[in-house]
Amino acid sequence: MSVIQKIRNKYAKVAGFVIALSLVGFILMDASNGPLGSLFGRDSNVAKVNGDGIDQKDYSQKVKDYELLYSYSQQGRPLDEATRAQVNQQALDDLISSKLIKEECEKLGITTTKEEEKELIYGQNADPIIRQYPVFTNPETKMFDPQRIKEFEKQAPQLDPTGKALEQWEAIKSYVLQNNIVKKYNMLFAKAAYVPKYIYDRQNKEKTEYASIRYVRIPYASVEDKDVAVSEEEMKEYMKKHAKQYTAPQKSRSIEYVSFDLIPTAEDTANALGVLNQLKNEFSNTIDVESVVNRNSEEQFNPAYVNKGSFYSMYADSIFKLSVGAVYGPYFENNTYKLTKVVDKKSLPDSVKCRHILIKTEEGGQSVAADSVIKNKVDSIASALKSGADFKEMVAKYTQDEGSKETGGEYTFTLQQKAQLSTEFGDFIFDGKAGEKKVVKVDNNSYAGYHYIEILEQKGVQSACKLATISRTLQAGDNTNNMVYGKATEFAGKNNTGKAFDEATKKEGVNKRVADNIKETDFLVPGLGNARELVRWVYDAKADDVSTVFSLNGKYIIAKMTGEQKEGLMNLDANNRPTIEMLVRNEKKAKILIDKYKSVKSLESIAEMSKQPLSQADSFNASSPFINRVGYEPKLLGYVFSKEIKPNVVTPPFKGQDGVFFVSLTNKFEIPQNPQQASPEMQMQERGMATMQLRNTLMTSAAEALKKSAKIKYNVNNL
Repeated sequence: MSVIQKIRNKYAKVAGFVIALSLVGFILMDASNGPLGSLFGRDSNVAKVNGDGIDQKDYSQKVKDYELLYSYSQQGRPLDEATRAQVNQQALDDLISSKLIKEECEKLGITTTKEEEKELIYGQNADPIIRQYPVFTNPETKMFDPQRIKEFEKQAPQLDPTGKALEQWEAIKSYVLQNNIVKKYNMLFAKAAYVPKYIYDRQNKEKTEYASIRYVRIPYASVEDKDVAVSEEEMKEYMKKHAKQYTAPQKSRSIEYVSFDLIPTAEDTANALGVLNQLKNEFSNTIDVESVVNRNSEEQFNPAYVNKGSFYSMYADSIFKLSVGAVYGPYFENNTYKLTKVVDKKSLPDSVKCRHILIKTEEGGQSVAADSVIKNKVDSIASALKSGADFKEMVAKYTQDEGSKETGGEYTFTLQQKAQLSTEFGDFIFDGKAGEKKVVKVDNNSYAGYHYIEILEQKGVQSACKLATISRTLQAGDNTNNMVYGKATEFAGKNNTGKAFDEATKKEGVNKRVADNIKETDFLVPGLGNARELVRWVYDAKADDVSTVFSLNGKYIIAKMTGEQKEGLMNLDANNRPTIEMLVRNEKKAKILIDKYKSVKSLESIAEMSKQPLSQADSFNASSPFINRVGYEPKLLGYVFSKEIKPNVVTPPFKGQDGVFFVSLTNKFEIPQNPQQASPEMQMQERGMATMQLRNTLMTSAAEALKKSAKIKYNVNNL
């Protein structure tokens, strides 16, 4: 006790100082990771737009919202890596667009009022996305019912304790409100755009104008490449002259990389087969096939019956010959080893046409009336029909399946759809016979009640099987993975400089690949899929730096950073050099050919001297971008239909896509429009469609125009 007291007396101040220092350190550490992080050297933004940051937390939330929206639109299907990368990219693009549009809207006084927000989410004229939300559809009317929205928000926590349904709904609301201001801004441009009458009239006139020409085309290939030298400076000068075509709107980088692919070996194949062979005996003898499949297979048990037409397998003939209880396999198909057991066999139609009348026993989980009351009502309907009542009239009067009233209660279902139907309904129409009638009770959330059903027609009756399949994708095992990773690591360790990397690829015969135009914001890299980690490395690297090993989509990658393209005029590099060189060389060849034949006055003489055919293009239209037999030559087309050209006179030479043209106009004429197409009503309709196309283009390009004029700086490592 005295020792403790001594420490207290002697070291109390020191201990207090240490505790205080620790607290300060903790606060500073927390601050550096929070909104004040930039004060301590850490920038938490993913991008800055005109100096205004987009915080990483906002970006993460947007990605999460879009993942929820994707899950909703795809009915819960999980995201694969490529889709996840696209979602990340879209979230970033939309955050930047929204910020830029919001700034413009603030200047213009464009807002979404509280009343508008309420109407967009909860009103009778809610946003189309919300009106299409299945939960808000009235099952009686099949129409959007805004009253169901508040009910859903109240009941969601009890109906879905996981909170996912409510989380998804909040993401939808957020998207609708964010998108509303974007729509308003875009509509400013769209509503201001129209197609002037004089442009429409000119386009209509072009549709009536036709011409025919005679021509000689002297291809550039007639001058040998070796006779036309092209210098580096000439290529760069060409790019400057055509700067709009060769301007990079955003900086990018390029890499060369080697790939060590994870390819399953014979050992992996043997292991996969071994697992299935071990399961085969149990699979053959079990009665509970569903449990065995769900426990051992990558695909869950599907109880649906299939026929040869709906069972897509090259082994269908062999499997359908088996008796009930027999197992086929293991067999290999679509990179997967499989065992398939015939669980049951019966003759079933390929499709069934039926009609029904539904009287519901439940609505939204609540009982509508006593079961006996509903049953008596259905029985009375059945009696009336038996006595000769008109089925369509009975459907219109009684059925509570609103979706079938217009068709007289009729439906046609294929065998593939049987599993999606209520068991009682599906079993009767497929197992019964054409002409049979029956009252069937169904218990499910959507169509709980009594169905009076008539089977009208069955087509394509044939043998069908209920199959159970255990599937295992052939994958590289741990030994293969370790072996391939070892090779990749060894290569990266030995060849960690640009020079060594290049020499090793030549010496070892490793296939070196190229990925160029990699932007800061890219998540997908062509040929590599979702490769965000690699992109981060690329933007931290210098030219000729070699990476460590990246694991990407079933392969190990080692990359070398080969080049950087800054915003502005493109570099002349290995990717664009062949094209630029060809274009410059063709310009020089065009001059040689023009000089050679400029004094020749007739097409016949030009054809004879050049040893090229004298050809003819007949009856081509002014509104088409192509000339018969000639191809895409817009300048020549424009000249032929201009006032400059004179009939039967050889035109000045034209530099075309792949040669020099000498042309003579033989005929120019008009074919009047069809009177119906020339009617005022039709013209008004066509002009309206042209205006709509123009408006749609403007609506999709407004945000891109803002991005081009904005100063955007990305933080690569935070994405």
